[in-house]
Amino acid sequence: MSRIAPVPHRNGVAPSFVILPEQGRWPDMRSFLLARFPHLPQDVLFARLANGEIVDDHGRPVAGSDPYCSGGRLWYYREVPDEEPIPFEASVLYRDDYILVADKPHFLATIPSGRRLRETLLARLRTQLDLPELTPVHRLDRETAGLVLFCLHPPSRGAYQSLFEARSVFKVYEAVAPWRADLLLPRTHISRLEQGDKFFTSQEVAGEPNSETRISVIERAGELALYRLEPHTGKKHQLRAHMSALGLPILNDPWYPIVQADQDDDFAKPLQLLARSLAFVDPLSGVMREFHSELQLQWPRSPE
Repeated sequence: MSRIAPVPHRNGVAPSFVILPEQGRWPDMRSFLLARFPHLPQDVLFARLANGEIVDDHGRPVAGSDPYCSGGRLWYYREVPDEEPIPFEASVLYRDDYILVADKPHFLATIPSGRRLRETLLARLRTQLDLPELTPVHRLDRETAGLVLFCLHPPSRGAYQSLFEARSVFKVYEAVAPWRADLLLPRTHISRLEQGDKFFTSQEVAGEPNSETRISVIERAGELALYRLEPHTGKKHQLRAHMSALGLPILNDPWYPIVQADQDDDFAKPLQLLARSLAFVDPLSGVMREFHSELQLQWPRSPE
């Protein structure tokens, strides 16, 4: 069974696929698709079949009346109607033959998922730069701004990804959060993070620590402070969960310490968390690389 998509990316988004299970007993492809995608209106599914928008591993359009044949895949382009445009642009800070470093704005997802396909950093860069093989080496939360490292071609991705797995990338974040006079800083916060009550959140629990963050203060302005965060590990939402656990929830965080009701993005109030810098020894050239975001948080900068 081929694992290479028989159709190209469209608008920077790779095609999706569904596996045809061996134990299937459907009389035809239409019956299988109706069972596999019960949320999809029948008229929409039938139209996509009639228009040849669903293909097999060889790129041939599938007809709804074709007999069900297990063991392969059906390929299609996922669609999100009325996808909300994100009114901020990313910038490319560095590019060579192997890597690209982008400065991601708040609210822009790193990769396509859920309700966001075209309005993602990966899809935009693939389309704007004509780089269909571009892939991220790591990710940032949609709400977080700052540096994202990409590989231009799949063969080199493993070498750079191994840097993150080996914790050989020095990362610095900045965040705006409340000031606590009773909290001694700088400090290294260590805890065990597991999935929270909500499936997309993390929470601290008892047990062997698996997350570590160095926290220090850069500046203070009244009831708020600008913090420097240096994660030694890379657990989901680590910085947001650690700051919240210390009574320092990051400004404008919709999930910590309390998950807010689902609502439209307020572009005037981005999460005040920024991936400020990345530093590592390039695994291919041996050269020390260091990159700094050009974005700024909502903080009263001291005059030069």
